[in-house]
Amino acid sequence: MSEKNLPRFIMCFCTGECPGFSKLELWKLINFVRNELDVQYAVIHPQLCVDDGDRFLKDFLKDGDKDIVYIIGACDPRMQKKAFKDVFNEKGLDINRQLISLDLRNMSTEEAMKKVQEAVEQVTKA
Repeated sequence: MSEKNLPRFIMCFCTGECPGFSKLELWKLINFVRNELDVQYAVIHPQLCVDDGDRFLKDFLKDGDKDIVYIIGACDPRMQKKAFKDVFNEKGLDINRQLISLDLRNMSTEEAMKKVQEAVEQVTKA
């Protein structure tokens, strides 16, 4: 897989005050992803499901690039698909193929690391 097509990881930390993320050490997770996993890069957003999250995704997602997979760690995957479908459509992306939504709530840092690693391996070995 070329470096250009490596998956991109976005961590939505749900304002940093959601009790569902109380066990997760954010910086330990994000540094593991960016330093140890085969990703283009890893970024953090405080709350993707609000207006500035929409604006961020509109700037961040690559128009029509059918080879990029975005892995988003956050809350309920169904909620993520509902919240992000318009922006994916606007960018000409297939949300069902190009988005891997991970529910990382109520996980320890190590559990979240494992889940993200499995998602990255799913993309890079495909």
